[in-house]
Amino acid sequence: MEFKKGEIEGVVIEKLVKFSDERGFLVETFRIDNLLDNLQPVMSYVSYTRPGIARGPHEHLKQTDIFCFMGPGNFKIKLWDNRSESRTYGNCMVIEGGEDNPTTVIVPPGVVHGYKNISDKVMGMVLNYPDKLYRGWNRKEEVDEIRHEDKADEFYLDFVKEDK
Repeated sequence: MEFKKGEIEGVVIEKLVKFSDERGFLVETFRIDNLLDNLQPVMSYVSYTRPGIARGPHEHLKQTDIFCFMGPGNFKIKLWDNRSESRTYGNCMVIEGGEDNPTTVIVPPGVVHGYKNISDKVMGMVLNYPDKLYRGWNRKEEVDEIRHEDKADEFYLDFVKEDK
């Protein structure tokens, strides 16, 4: 499939604000009064990614992710609209988020997403507040994920192989 750069319907990108003082800093990673209608996180997790390593890409059938890239580390984030019924089907977005650009990215179902730590030496941290439980209640359901790592898609291959 040929992708074109452009906005993706349902993807929300919001700059995070760091409140700093002599003790350190504080960042509001999400507020219920700032989220889309009916979007309610049900769990959270933190991941750390080594420099130069990519996670994803994958998409969800039902889950919306609320990613916070605020540091440590910086990430290149790639998204593409894989929803044939979407008015932005085939659009892709590339953004950077992390320590140098604290950012929240809301990714709706059907939007393929992956990110790569572009920091030289720092393990990068990502927070996620999905609106579905991983593997459902008591982890008894199938994982809601379509993985794309093994697909020979040019957009993805460029993502994994490209230099920082």
